[in-house]
Amino acid sequence: MTVPDNPRQLSAEIFRVVTGTSEPIYRQLIEQLRRLLAGGQVLAGDAMPSVREVASELGVNPMTVSKAYSMLEAEGLLVRRRGLGMEVAAQSNGNSDLESRLELLRPGLERIAVEASQLELEPKAVIALLTSILKGK
Repeated sequence: MTVPDNPRQLSAEIFRVVTGTSEPIYRQLIEQLRRLLAGGQVLAGDAMPSVREVASELGVNPMTVSKAYSMLEAEGLLVRRRGLGMEVAAQSNGNSDLESRLELLRPGLERIAVEASQLELEPKAVIALLTSILKGK
């Protein structure tokens, strides 16, 4: 994948955190970036928002964001540019095939399936709720 001539500066608004879950915030950030890359919403060469900006926007500790960025860097998804901050690595694979993108949803859907079963909800009702959420209603 080539890096664009004029990389975009991403906003901290690309991230959302859900408090009160068992998934640590740094893992939420990592998984969100993976999904954004796979879906093609974040591209190689895009400049990441600063740690301070993300922490402020989300109301989390800057060390949490720093940990996520460091782990993404270790995976090769982000690269550090001295004096410029972090950017999406050139070899990041955006626009993965449908099967790969669906696999990124599997852990979350498996948790939902367990919770729905514990609540003795019918699959039809859970699917209707998910459809409604996906449509933004």
